[in-house]
Amino acid sequence: MSKKQALVTLLVTLAIAWGSVSALLAFGKTPKLGLDLQGGFAVVLVAPEGTDAETLQKAVEIMRRRIENLGAVQEPEISVQGSRAILVQLPGVEDRERALQAVGTTGQMSFRPVVGVFPDSPVKLDPTAPPPEGIDPSTLDPDTGLTIDDDPSTTALLRGDDGLVYLVGPAFLVGSDLKGGEARFSGTSGVGGAGGWVVVPEFTSEGGEKFRRATGELATYPVGDPRRQMAIVVDGVVTSAPAVAAGVDPQQGLDPNAVVITIGTSEDPEAEAQDLAAILRYGALPTTFERERVESVSASLGADSLKAGLIAGLAGLLLVAIYMIVYYRSLGLIAIVGLTVFGSLMVTTLTLLGIFQGLTLTLAGVTGIIVSVGITSDSYIVYFERIKEEHRAGRPLRPAVDHAFQGAFRTVLTGDTVTFLGAVLLWLLAIGPVKGFALTLGLATLIDVVVAYFYTRPATALLVRSGLRDRGWFSMDAATGRRTETDTAERTPAEVGA
Repeated sequence: MSKKQALVTLLVTLAIAWGSVSALLAFGKTPKLGLDLQGGFAVVLVAPEGTDAETLQKAVEIMRRRIENLGAVQEPEISVQGSRAILVQLPGVEDRERALQAVGTTGQMSFRPVVGVFPDSPVKLDPTAPPPEGIDPSTLDPDTGLTIDDDPSTTALLRGDDGLVYLVGPAFLVGSDLKGGEARFSGTSGVGGAGGWVVVPEFTSEGGEKFRRATGELATYPVGDPRRQMAIVVDGVVTSAPAVAAGVDPQQGLDPNAVVITIGTSEDPEAEAQDLAAILRYGALPTTFERERVESVSASLGADSLKAGLIAGLAGLLLVAIYMIVYYRSLGLIAIVGLTVFGSLMVTTLTLLGIFQGLTLTLAGVTGIIVSVGITSDSYIVYFERIKEEHRAGRPLRPAVDHAFQGAFRTVLTGDTVTFLGAVLLWLLAIGPVKGFALTLGLATLIDVVVAYFYTRPATALLVRSGLRDRGWFSMDAATGRRTETDTAERTPAEVGA
């Protein structure tokens, strides 16, 4: 490699490595941190026995869209674990209960006719009276008197968000009859015309017709009759029970394109509206889930983990730097600068993957990066030792540098290929945090090959042509342990004078 080629290659490589990471940091972009580094919580949800893999994958996608709708979670990590479990990791989440509802709520929605409204379950109010017509006593909870497992196709006794108990009939239409929903703040909704949050549902063409016929049927009842109400039921709870407005023609019903669902007087009506709209947009989960385990990681514990990882990494870098300088002298300086190039490219890659692919850096990933410091240091050692062997065998230093790279690069490429394949297999077969370790290890081996070819080779070629070649303890001659007459003869008069 000529001096000009080496200089251009080196400058371009340094510009890309250092320039890219500087630009990202200038715009405030850094790798996204995972649950164990910034705090948050994780929950394991278990599906019923016999749930197939396709159903679990569909549930994962719905959960991910619901969580992203919250806007408070940087990057949720939701994955299938084993045959019927789903692991949900939510770093940086603040409203834990709302997030748990988003991932664990099945989201089965139905529009039902209200048959009656009670201050409590009729069975609890009068234990001697038979259940309302259409209710199977075996389907009622003996403690609450409410329906245990709501089936939209049957009559049920359901608790409302307003504290009342509703007797509802079979559903007019269900969640599959809707294709979306949007949360809005309306200045004319709510009690007495006061503004409030509402959800505007979007029906399918068939669902719109069902809604029109249903509201026309309800409009046949007089104003004030509870049977004029339509219960909106989500996962067995009546979230709203608006009455059909006076003046609605029973023959026409309500226009499905002008429907709004009014949110009640909850503590956070905006959040409730957003969550209901998310269920309308993304649909119900394809199966029910039970919480098997919920684990919380405090923000302070995450910060401590990150600090410990950084200290370990910096300590490792310092020890490597000292060893390289003491043993390889000026060649060690190349290795130290090369580690900054490697680190810059690694940070840039992780940051870009976080922005475009949602990758989060976990403590296991930090461990993979620390291990990769040893991998890239080995590449320098292989090359430097090959230079020493070539030079001690009688080859002049400059040809020794070029010839040694050919053999050393083959060795580095072989070793990194084995490591990369191991990382790929580990990523495919492992679960949970181990995947983070495998990913960073695999990325590190790829970056190591790039750095060896586009940085280490031209940097060493320039060093052998510089004044550090044969000047004292820090020179390349001192590092190789041999000085020959040919070394002096191969240099230009300018190099000899220098």
